[in-house]
Amino acid sequence: MNKKIQKILDKKSKTKIICLTAYSKNIASILDKHCDLVLVGDSLGSVLYNYKSTKEVTLETMINHSKSVRLGVKRSIMVVDMPYNTYRNPREALRNAKLVLKETKCDGVKLEGGKKIIPIVKILVKNKIPVMGHVGILPQTDKKFTFKGKKEKESERILNDTKLLEKAGAFSIVLECVEVNLSKKVTNQIKIPTIGIGSSANCDGQVLVIDDLIGLSKSKFKFVKKYVDISKIIDDAVKKYKSEVLKKLFPKAKHSFKS
Repeated sequence: MNKKIQKILDKKSKTKIICLTAYSKNIASILDKHCDLVLVGDSLGSVLYNYKSTKEVTLETMINHSKSVRLGVKRSIMVVDMPYNTYRNPREALRNAKLVLKETKCDGVKLEGGKKIIPIVKILVKNKIPVMGHVGILPQTDKKFTFKGKKEKESERILNDTKLLEKAGAFSIVLECVEVNLSKKVTNQIKIPTIGIGSSANCDGQVLVIDDLIGLSKSKFKFVKKYVDISKIIDDAVKKYKSEVLKKLFPKAKHSFKS
């Protein structure tokens, strides 16, 4: 067992697990000081590329951003999302996951789904590739983004999926927009950590998209809390730069070279 992953497992029911997304070295190096887990999410599709869905994100794109993030992550666990259509069967999943680990030096990969992907999770774990699960809203395949667990049948399916993922060897599971009582039930009934996003404080940890947290995106999701408006700070800085250039206040002699 990877020592870093064991540390995450040891936090179960003891202390909250801190997780955020990162897509570049500069941001990752800041998050690494505070996070237990840094996720290179396929959310970069909408955050950085303005794609309509994560389905458009390629394996090459994930690998390239993950290489950058790896340069900034020294102490945290680094997990990479396997993008849409890269784990349709065990053989394809194993080939692509091996490539991701080889190219990015990440600590594990994240897959969306429950019962259907169990054979895939098993083959990856068997080949010593750590897997993080993801249930609830599945951005890669869901057509409607409404919270999960409203109906008893849906709740039972999600709970069963988490138990199957745990049994298959997943080391943690992201619960996305899962109803409050269901997220509590799941967290209490499985022995691996749950990481919530829009799934209440009942989970063992929390994850947010970094651009949402710092106010760089226009996200209006209910579960997002903006801790700072970095877009305003950037806007003010650029205005000041523009003003100084127009008034010939920048660059000064100390910013220039003279023989």
